[in-house]
Amino acid sequence: MRLFVDKLTHIDFSFLHPARGLVGETWQASVVLHGDLDDQGMVVDFGDVKKRIKRWLDEEVDHRLLIPEQSPCLSLKSDAQGYDFSWHYANHSIHSTCPTQAITLIDGTVITTDSVARWCMEKLLPEFPASVKKIELVFTPEHIEGPYYHYSHGLKKHRGNCQRIAHGHRSRIFIWRDGKLSNTDMETWAQRWQDIYIGTQEDRTTAQNPDNEGFRYRSEQGAFYLEVPQRQCYMIDTDSTIEFIAQHIAQTLKREHPESDFVVKAFEGIEKGAIAES
Repeated sequence: MRLFVDKLTHIDFSFLHPARGLVGETWQASVVLHGDLDDQGMVVDFGDVKKRIKRWLDEEVDHRLLIPEQSPCLSLKSDAQGYDFSWHYANHSIHSTCPTQAITLIDGTVITTDSVARWCMEKLLPEFPASVKKIELVFTPEHIEGPYYHYSHGLKKHRGNCQRIAHGHRSRIFIWRDGKLSNTDMETWAQRWQDIYIGTQEDRTTAQNPDNEGFRYRSEQGAFYLEVPQRQCYMIDTDSTIEFIAQHIAQTLKREHPESDFVVKAFEGIEKGAIAES
């Protein structure tokens, strides 16, 4: 017997890619459980499935940086305090030190929906009773018609896992100029923020690599340091909450086109975000 839950939850995270570097991403998660029926005539109660899998994904994958542990791009050291890694790709480099809970190491050479699903399925099966014989987990990007971008960031003031310096999202954007949806403005921001790291000015520090931007802060989970190529950074004067992001886009559009009025609906992953006007 198979039990399924489509679009059970979604995960927001960043990962390291051998050509693109640091990439923010959002995937929906669906699951199928293979097993025997219990005395209630169930494989597992739906509520139990949702609770166990969502809790595990929230703890082990969501708002983390996913790193393919077997990649030749990776140099990694770890101790009781956390991880220290470098990622060398396409004549560029990324370097970071951060607490252990900010990173998930995935067995493999690349991060894909399949490689992450395989790793998760192996870890998840022991979370269920013996009557569950197999778990199939499927990750899929949200279907987006229209412009979108991938961004990574960190929120040092956040009380939850958003404080991790390199987590991210795949996000759509809507922009109305003078009351009309503007595909031109939406495409401009999608291109401007393709695989971007949104950095906060007050977190800026000297990078070890002169071609990189460096960021450093301490939050409740510990000390964080990250440096990424300058070409992959976009600096703002505020923290990079979705509220400030929407505000920044709206204000920038107004400066660039003072004769027009704008409404910006910026998403943070799937079906959530902020609206700003200018």
